[in-house]
Amino acid sequence: MTPPVACDRCAHERRTPLAPPTRRRRPVRTLITLVVIVVLPFLAVFIGTKTSDATWTPQLALDLEGGTQIILTPVSTDGREPTAEDISQAINVIRQRVDGSGVSEAEISSQGGNNIVVAIPGKASDETIATVSRSSHMEFRPVLVQDYAFSAQPTQAPTAAATGEPTPDATTEPGSDETVAPAPTESADTTADATDDASAPATPEATDAPTQEPTADPTAAPQRPSEPASASDAAYWVTDEIRAQFDALDCTDPSNLGGGTSGKADAAFVSCGVDSEGNSDGLKYILGPVEIDGKEISSASSGLEVLPSGAMGNRWVVNMEFSSTGAKQFTDVTTRLATQSSPLNQFAMVLDGLVISAPSVDEPIPNGQAQISGSFNQTTAAQLANRLNFGSLPLDFKVQSEQQISATLGSEQLQKGLLAGIIGLLLVVVYSLLQYRTLGLVTVASLGIAALLTFGVITLLSWTQGYRLSLPGVAGLIVAIGITADSFIVYFERIRDELREGRTLGAAVERGWARARRTILASDAVNLIAAFVLYFLAVGGVRGFAFTLGLTTIIDVIVVFLFTHPLMELLSKTKFFSEGHPASGLDPRRLGVVGARYVGRGKVVTGRRTDVEPGDDATADAVRTPATVGARQDGLTIAERRAAQRAAEQGTTKDRAVSDAPKDDTAGDAPVEGSEH
Repeated sequence: MTPPVACDRCAHERRTPLAPPTRRRRPVRTLITLVVIVVLPFLAVFIGTKTSDATWTPQLALDLEGGTQIILTPVSTDGREPTAEDISQAINVIRQRVDGSGVSEAEISSQGGNNIVVAIPGKASDETIATVSRSSHMEFRPVLVQDYAFSAQPTQAPTAAATGEPTPDATTEPGSDETVAPAPTESADTTADATDDASAPATPEATDAPTQEPTADPTAAPQRPSEPASASDAAYWVTDEIRAQFDALDCTDPSNLGGGTSGKADAAFVSCGVDSEGNSDGLKYILGPVEIDGKEISSASSGLEVLPSGAMGNRWVVNMEFSSTGAKQFTDVTTRLATQSSPLNQFAMVLDGLVISAPSVDEPIPNGQAQISGSFNQTTAAQLANRLNFGSLPLDFKVQSEQQISATLGSEQLQKGLLAGIIGLLLVVVYSLLQYRTLGLVTVASLGIAALLTFGVITLLSWTQGYRLSLPGVAGLIVAIGITADSFIVYFERIRDELREGRTLGAAVERGWARARRTILASDAVNLIAAFVLYFLAVGGVRGFAFTLGLTTIIDVIVVFLFTHPLMELLSKTKFFSEGHPASGLDPRRLGVVGARYVGRGKVVTGRRTDVEPGDDATADAVRTPATVGARQDGLTIAERRAAQRAAEQGTTKDRAVSDAPKDDTAGDAPVEGSEH
């Protein structure tokens, strides 16, 4: 009886694990994704040309295009001469206005110590000139409503309590971490943190006013009082129109952070909160009428908190002092606000129509000397003090002159920069074609895709963000040519290394990509970090260089992943590249491949042999001949030929050993002793 071989074989097959399935590659789908990414910026610009003021070319900066130069002369309303510190603070405010209006690459500087020169790329609009030249003004207003910066759906206005005081929903209002208190004295600690709780419901004072008619319908809409009880009377000041403006205001939009006038002094006002850099602090406000004018601030300074014992604390605070008139007004305001709940216990410091700080009041401040505490550090405390000082300065700006200026470098420098870029691009193309033959065309195509995508993104940013291309930015684009080409060289050399190991082109592409990918990402990460450091630490034109360097580094990663690698996957399946044509750049003879190499489709190509002299063309031609896998050459299969070759090499070694042995000259002439005939 025969043993159950088949069953044993089945059991063995069941015990043998199957190879894991390989992930299916879809290079065509990846290339289609890249096409969509490249088309999107141009599609957006096309729509912009039809519906807005977009153009098909990037806007140029002041050094390449020229623009408008405005010379402003600060004029003091109190008759004194503006100091150098006044000019410096005025420059900071004007820079914030220009940046908020969407104009980039503007230059603002002092001229002669008494003038301010503002150079704006292109032709400045009347609105921009008015924004730059208007005087700065600070005022103090009570906070009626506080909410997050983004726009929201319209909600009902806050209702008034039975006593006439508003009762806003405190559970939905974000709180403030800044508090204002009297200046410290030796008798008591008056600089404690704010004690307001944003989640606590507002509690009306029972003695403020007589109660309303108890039989009134509690569900009926409250009637707007005919007269305001105070500047904090939200029921009077927050009208339906003001509430609609507040709900529609989006303080995350840069166009709402440029500043402006604060509206009527005796009416409610809607405003955004900004930090020390002029960016949104995440809050927006409905403010009451003006109660104290900024000119009543005598001085403002920053420093570490002084404790009641006279020792120095570790918190940074801002000290503010009012004039005699301002001190009386401030006493009345803080006395009223100290009895309110959040956010009605806050007063807003408004500079150029934007809230720069909105501290809460915990107790009346009778002497006109206040201390603002909160989450300050040395820099932010000093910046707030400077802005308070500038708001107290009675300065107006007079436009001394306005004229068009030519480009500081001119079109000639731009042409030379572009010429340098073209020369660099041609050198990279020539090197690629000489080094990689037809494979170099992949480098050329990748550079073309990267250039097209970069142009589209810069053009889109010029329209949407006001970006302007400067000469340092052009230099960043030129440097990017070498960075992008370096990624392709790393990838191609990895593929060649895998081919030298005897792998097929398809396997070499995948293994080479796995190895090159890490190197490319590491290199681009270093470039991106350098670009970020330059952009945030440098000023002026260096930031333009850093921006284009970082942008092109990101585009390099996109092109390599979505174009170069998928294209190589497709090319590895073609006969021209897979069989190593001499013009493909993957010729095994040029790569120094030793022995036979399988090229797919049942064929192998023999590479360079170690026993072939460089000038032996006949032998070289013999090794170039492709052989079909499984077919016989000279009556032998590939395995048989290899075995024969090994045997021949062993025989050759033995023959050499025999030929080197000493020979007996008489061995063939005389018979050996003892032999029989």
